[in-house]
Amino acid sequence: MYSLFGGIFLGWSLGANDASNIFGTAVSSRMIKFWTAALLASIFVILGALISGQAGIETLKGLTSFDISQAVISSIAAALTVSAMTFLGLPVSTSQAVVGAIIGIGIINGQLSFTGLGKVLICWFTTPVGGTLITIILYKLLAFGYNHLKISLFRSDQLLRMCLIVSGSYGAYALGANNVANVTAVFVGAGTLSIFGAALIGGLSIAFGILTFSKPVMETIGKKLVSLDPFSALMVSMAVGITIHIYTIIGVPVSSSQAVVGSVLGIGIIKGASTVRVQTLKNILLAWFLTPLIACLIAVLITFGSYLEYTGH
Repeated sequence: MYSLFGGIFLGWSLGANDASNIFGTAVSSRMIKFWTAALLASIFVILGALISGQAGIETLKGLTSFDISQAVISSIAAALTVSAMTFLGLPVSTSQAVVGAIIGIGIINGQLSFTGLGKVLICWFTTPVGGTLITIILYKLLAFGYNHLKISLFRSDQLLRMCLIVSGSYGAYALGANNVANVTAVFVGAGTLSIFGAALIGGLSIAFGILTFSKPVMETIGKKLVSLDPFSALMVSMAVGITIHIYTIIGVPVSSSQAVVGSVLGIGIIKGASTVRVQTLKNILLAWFLTPLIACLIAVLITFGSYLEYTGH
């Protein structure tokens, strides 16, 4: 049981960091209260993990072979990386942290599935592009219909709030389905957990992270990157959910952070690039680049440190 603490820690880090990508724009635009968003996100993350989390777990557990100690090390390495980025207020990719740690273990083992790794890398690069394109398409289509509605400002506000709740809940479901593999797939690969057990423990730990420490990062996505009105916030929420769900069907855990940044950039393209805060975007891109490298290095260092301690050197 103690061996699972690394995975639970990682799930907590993921929930604390990635809830902002689902409900951050809605909360920061003052359409939904934080605790309403946190409770809804927690419930639907668990449902998504249990109902649709299997495909991603199968993909990640096949990247390399694990024993239980290596599964623990990769989880801790990824969790430390994500926690550090969360502490700095950067919405970082948990998927990149996990795969970076797995690569570190694979290098030590001399065994990596390059077919599976190539599939993951391609999906990483296409995630923000997909978020951008889906947002632009959704905005153009739905803005036309929304602008022709003959309703009062009060009714319009109510409609947008309800849509944000529905789209955020859908996005949380997709997040749980897609990212639970990041939390516990290595333990399935090590033979410690069944797929159902991995989905349950992973979903619960992500939900715990959402409820306890997701508020700080919401400000980065919701306020510091791009200025969003309620309708734009809805478009971002919908686009992120759709983007993540597509990759869930493909069976590759991807970064909801990359999806949401691609999405808000789509809003920036529609409204003018001046709405995007370039320095914040640069910091986030730097975090994306460093995340897999740091996680890989930490996994290698912990492994060698454990080996030296075991041999007495």
